[in-house]
Amino acid sequence: MEYVTDKVDEMVLALLYLTTFDDRPGYRAWKSHDWNALDRLHAKGYIGDPKSKSKSVVVTDAGAERSHELFEKHFGGV
Repeated sequence: MEYVTDKVDEMVLALLYLTTFDDRPGYRAWKSHDWNALDRLHAKGYIGDPKSKSKSVVVTDAGAERSHELFEKHFGGV
């Protein structure tokens, strides 16, 4: 099945908001999402390199802001 990767990336970034936690001095999120999407989000500058043994990934400031916006857009009430 073919799909639009930008839309998938948008949804994955929105869902990362659910698992984002404060890890001073920045944010991290659990990386239990599609690896290809995580690689694309890394290339776009929203997250750190997902290729590590860690179960979480660094979320950049831009990524944290955008993930919150997308979560509200797709899953927010009213």
